[in-house]
Amino acid sequence: MKKKFKNKGILFWITGLSGSGKTTIAKTILPKIIQKFGPTIHLDGDQLRKSLNLYGYSYKDRLDNSKKMTNIAKIITDQNINVVFSILGLISKIRTRNKKIFKNYIEVFINTKLENIIKLKKKKTYYQKKNVVGVNIKPEFPKKSDVVINDLINKKNFENEIFKEILKSVKKKL
Repeated sequence: MKKKFKNKGILFWITGLSGSGKTTIAKTILPKIIQKFGPTIHLDGDQLRKSLNLYGYSYKDRLDNSKKMTNIAKIITDQNINVVFSILGLISKIRTRNKKIFKNYIEVFINTKLENIIKLKKKKTYYQKKNVVGVNIKPEFPKKSDVVINDLINKKNFENEIFKEILKSVKKKL
């Protein structure tokens, strides 16, 4: 039987630097979350940004865009559908707002060193000249995430470990 929480869906907020593995984690754990918690969708910050024409990369633009995107997640969770949201989300105001407006909120922080991401050369983002989080926009890393995954880049078969940590957080918090 799939468990429901407080008549609202759960927001699984997966945050970290660009290239840290957020979307990979989201896609990997999505089937397990569906199996355990019922109807669930994955929202990807990059896809939403493109679909909704949310351009602008300054700190203010990122803050405004994040608010718009989390409003979409709120509409979905209010319909008792879970959301696995992979998003840069390294703005404290957004995470504080999430904790207030989502009854069921699990924050997963992918803590990967910028230099390790850059070494892989998978993200062109880091070679731009301005408005890059981690380069010239200071990331506001979470201080108290429900789940912290360190150096995902070096891990293999991580999905079971991450899902177990998420389950612990759901049981403890919700």
